[in-house]
Amino acid sequence: MDVLHFLFGIFGNVTALFLFLAPIITFRRIVKSKSTEEFSGIPYVMTLLNCLLSAWYGLPFVSPHNLLVSTINGTGAAIESIYVVIFIIYARPQRVKVKMLGLLTLVLTVFTIVALVSLFALEGNSRKLFCGFAATIFSICMYASPLSIVRLVIKTKSVEYMPFFLSLFVFLCGTSWFIYGLLGRDPFVAVPNGFGCGLGALQLILYAIYRNNKGAVAGGPNDTTTDDHDSVEMGLGKFQQGKQTNNTTFQSQKNGHV
Repeated sequence: MDVLHFLFGIFGNVTALFLFLAPIITFRRIVKSKSTEEFSGIPYVMTLLNCLLSAWYGLPFVSPHNLLVSTINGTGAAIESIYVVIFIIYARPQRVKVKMLGLLTLVLTVFTIVALVSLFALEGNSRKLFCGFAATIFSICMYASPLSIVRLVIKTKSVEYMPFFLSLFVFLCGTSWFIYGLLGRDPFVAVPNGFGCGLGALQLILYAIYRNNKGAVAGGPNDTTTDDHDSVEMGLGKFQQGKQTNNTTFQSQKNGHV
């Protein structure tokens, strides 16, 4: 049982890393254009908070036997921090930069409060419950973020905006950490990742149903070849209206909490 628990934790680390690295495509575009254009930075800040809380929850003095949860979320926090810094540097106009700095300050404040309360006001099982609930709330919110792309797939009857391999890794990541949580009898890991497993399965089912549909019929009501198009960041549930000078991109976020 302990061996299986460890193996699923390792597999969860690998699949989650793929999800954390997926937004690199977006940030290459931001750095190249020296502008955040119409992209939203909010998902990256919230993902950072999720990773920080989850990494804290996995520490031995908070939740024993969950060190693998800390390793991947600690890595995720570092990656998301880079994304947030890049976004702030290239944020346009100035009010977007100020908003991002404010959100980052709020995220760091929330994490600091949770960490300090758990260290100095709680101990034992109470500490685990407090940190576990905090991490679980943001984990579910993150896994729920791709629901917008699911809605778009159903509406357009096309998987044009939902790449197969990213949907696959959402499923694999959620499944591996769901099983990890079950084997470790930890509901704070199992519950949110069970939700992620179900969402990933839904995406794969939709892909199987609409995989032969390459997009809306040209000139039809859902035509995607007009001057405006939707740019969707996978896992972040965010739509951007842009000019057709760039192909539609669809990236993962969720990131994936574990």
